[in-house]
Amino acid sequence: MLGNGEIVGKLETSWDALLDHGNEPFNVSFPPVRGVHPSLTLKATVLHSCDNQESSLLDSVVECEIARETDAGHERFATYVMNNTVSHLNDTIRHFQLVLDQCPVSHPDRAGALTNLAWAHLQGYIRNNLQDIDWTTSLFRDALALRPQGHRDHPLSVYHLVKALIWRFSKENFTDIYIHESAQLCSKLLPLCPEGTYLRSIAADGVDYVIHECNELPIDGSNEGIHIRRVVLELCPLDNQHRPKALDKLAWALISCFEQHGSTDDLDESIQHRREAVSLCSEGHSERGTYLNNLALSLRIRFDHQGDYDDLKEAISLYEEALRLRPVGHEYRDFSLDNLGGALFTRFNKGGDVNDINKAISLRREALTLRPPGNPYRDYTLNNLALALKTRYKELDVSEDLNEAIDLYRDSLQLRQHGHPLRHTTLSSLSSALSSRFTQTQKNEDVEEAIRLSQESLEALPSLHPDRYFSYVWLREAYLSRYRVQRDSADLSLAVENFRLASHHPTQGFPYRILTAWKWIVAAEEHSHPSALEAYATFFDLHDRHLAGRSSAISRREAAATFHYARSAPVYAGSCGIRQHNLQKAIELVEQGRGQQWSLASRLRTPLEDLESTHPNIAHKFSELSKRLVDAQGSTGSADRAAADRAATRYRRLQEQWGVVVAEIRNLKGFFRFLLPPSYEDLRVAARYGPVIIFIASEYSCNAIIVPTSGEPHNVPLSSITPTELKNLKDRFTRAIRDASHMGPRESRTDLIVLSRTIWDEIILPVVNVLEHVLKLKRLSRIWLCPTADFTSIPLHAAHPFLTKPDRSGKEPCLEDLYICSYTPTLSALVRSRQLMKKRVTPSFVVIGQGQPLAGKSKELLSVDSEIELVRKLVPATVNRTTISGDAATRAGALQGLEENTWVHLACHGKQDHEQPYNSHFVMKDKPVTLLDIMEKDIPRAEFAFLSACHTAVGDKKTPDEVIHLAAGLQFSGFKSVIGTLWEVDDSVAQHVVKAFYENMFEDGVMDCTKAAWALNRATHAVKTLVPLEQRMVFVHIGV
Repeated sequence: MLGNGEIVGKLETSWDALLDHGNEPFNVSFPPVRGVHPSLTLKATVLHSCDNQESSLLDSVVECEIARETDAGHERFATYVMNNTVSHLNDTIRHFQLVLDQCPVSHPDRAGALTNLAWAHLQGYIRNNLQDIDWTTSLFRDALALRPQGHRDHPLSVYHLVKALIWRFSKENFTDIYIHESAQLCSKLLPLCPEGTYLRSIAADGVDYVIHECNELPIDGSNEGIHIRRVVLELCPLDNQHRPKALDKLAWALISCFEQHGSTDDLDESIQHRREAVSLCSEGHSERGTYLNNLALSLRIRFDHQGDYDDLKEAISLYEEALRLRPVGHEYRDFSLDNLGGALFTRFNKGGDVNDINKAISLRREALTLRPPGNPYRDYTLNNLALALKTRYKELDVSEDLNEAIDLYRDSLQLRQHGHPLRHTTLSSLSSALSSRFTQTQKNEDVEEAIRLSQESLEALPSLHPDRYFSYVWLREAYLSRYRVQRDSADLSLAVENFRLASHHPTQGFPYRILTAWKWIVAAEEHSHPSALEAYATFFDLHDRHLAGRSSAISRREAAATFHYARSAPVYAGSCGIRQHNLQKAIELVEQGRGQQWSLASRLRTPLEDLESTHPNIAHKFSELSKRLVDAQGSTGSADRAAADRAATRYRRLQEQWGVVVAEIRNLKGFFRFLLPPSYEDLRVAARYGPVIIFIASEYSCNAIIVPTSGEPHNVPLSSITPTELKNLKDRFTRAIRDASHMGPRESRTDLIVLSRTIWDEIILPVVNVLEHVLKLKRLSRIWLCPTADFTSIPLHAAHPFLTKPDRSGKEPCLEDLYICSYTPTLSALVRSRQLMKKRVTPSFVVIGQGQPLAGKSKELLSVDSEIELVRKLVPATVNRTTISGDAATRAGALQGLEENTWVHLACHGKQDHEQPYNSHFVMKDKPVTLLDIMEKDIPRAEFAFLSACHTAVGDKKTPDEVIHLAAGLQFSGFKSVIGTLWEVDDSVAQHVVKAFYENMFEDGVMDCTKAAWALNRATHAVKTLVPLEQRMVFVHIGV
């Protein structure tokens, strides 16, 4: 009766076909029209003859006033549609209004009556014959309310409301709210419209319009704006022509949100969507260049925020492809020129290749010619070209570049009047250029304008806007420039305060903030400002947090390598503490800055006994998240950049969850310092069984800091040696060891003797004087050496005066005559090893030997088998002993042996990888056992390892303070006591040391790993006549 407004075909059937259904009701369906099946179905039944009473009842139904008025309304409406006569529209509305008046809320036809009246009003509105769209929309809403989800006409009512909102949007200045609601209704409508139905066919046109119009809306980074973009994307299946644009628009909204709040999740998601958009636009697609540019932009932003060089490389590649798609004459060539110039500019800042900055300037000059006055994007290119010129000025000191940059910035600022969303960037950039010119010309008006401009840029930005960081940076530069000329201490204080604000600005990425903290260090050291120690602590904290977001040891090391200028930061921090007479802070900072790779990795293996005993639930939560992070490590190394992005995002989100739990633990009583950088009180525990001596060399001085068993730390100036002399000593030692390897066993090692005497006189003797005369340390007490920087390449334990006593009664004692020496990579490593000593179990001993690796792997070691047999005989018979050798000594076999035993003796080739120290390895029959393999093992009950292999305790020469070597890896995996080697081992004579070591180690038949340092000391004394000097020096003890 009321109908759905569908087009139906002529229904033809015979009486016989109808009567065949008998007395049961049946459905009659209409045939398709142009391939679309109407949703209208007739319900029919066969009626038998009836008396007059039933006939009068049927007549009353037929003559029902509702039916009459509805039919009349449809008749007038059809005439209106044909002739556009307003009187017919008015008649239509009058008839439909009468019907509605007779259909109260409970009436079954009220929704239909509302729909008919609303539809007539909508058509009048569309044809400009009626204006009241509010009432029309409310009628459709009322009808929808009467047809809830599940009602057969619910989809149709949704469609009608969408139609009304679309027309309202198009006729009322494209007000966003109407198209937003349309999009959300469409997302509900489409799943209710089966393919091939009439409703699907008419809804599709409306949905297509909604998608198109939503894609044209301004970018909105609010939660609501992002939500509507997600709704639109859901309306675009993979084969929808609008999907690439919907993906890109959602990405823009996420970028906008990121720029306001700094959430890396938004940035990562934008890249994910833009990758898909590019993948949907193959070669030849008209919009491919646009989506390439936009993906590159997101990658560049992430590079600025996180510092992953792969992002920058990919961005440059994408920009170059986009530029090739936009030859001279292309309408968007200016965008590609400017964008590629920006990426090359960024690469120049990282790599320093002058060709990059020259190319960037050339590209941006060409872009500027394509953006003459009046072009809406001219201000961008003016600003970008000025930035490139100012940067080249700093590199090449060409004053013309700086003056041109200032002029370009002023032109850009003229185009970015008050209220322009990017005015603050030009204000900051012009401020920076003026500060640079002030440094050159010392004209006061330049620096005063620079300060005013930076302050104005700050006033234009909300407190958490990421770009406030740049305003702080340039304001700092202005104050520091003026201080260097005028020497007003107030300017230096203001500069330091802006260093502090920029370094701690939470919504800016770590790479920028780390760089600022480093510049703060440089300025504070240069001008002897008391904030220097704070600057070092800030630098280490930011650096640590930046690396923590990387999901593998290698990626963390690569990230650290980008801050190559700060490799010496730990020793400089220690030196600063010494100069400021704050030895406790010096020790804390040296510890915080050194061995960060081990520190980060060890957090996921933190002993939890105290936490488990008091708060078992949160301890379990922390432990589970730590395991998940360990399992996720390395998963981001895929060659597929999209897959790597997804894995990195998953890892970072796990890291964030882990960080939340850590914060919860710190709120618990007694755990406020949980996993924070250790305080001096935490670190002094390392000296419980003997002093720890930290050796520090910086351009200011060489020093040793002694951490005693009790009392305050002692500074020991090493005034007899300068940093330059120390480096020379290191190089001379390297040459002397190399020369000794070619000597016969009986030849005198004169050079080594001279160098050992130098170590004694200039480095160790001042320390021994304090140990003996100040600390009153007894002979043969334990001491631990903790060398940093160049000290790590010098065998400090081998210091020897090689002198006869004045009374001719014997030789002057050497360091190992006086004390039992051990090394420790860091104080924290020693503390951690001692904590793990609580987990002791029944010892088991495995000897792993591989003297015959596969051909081409390494030369054959002829003495390995005899060394294996020797060790087996010396291990107490009461101990469970295993041997893995020959064909069984494979990578898998060796790793299994390490995991299943508490004591290990390893005899094989050791290889140090100078380029990638995590690839340093032990050579096995098939594949090597790498440092990474060892680090992945968590063996908390392991106790002792003897590494009878070459180069197992020597780290990377470029980053010695990371202490990345095989012995440190075994200590990290759980071995508390390790014998390693500093250089190449001669296996033909090493057996003498091995034999003497185990004879002393097991003289009482007790397996005690804390005796290893003493046993090594006794062994090297015992073999003096059998083993050349360099082969006695080569072995060192690390750990408890």
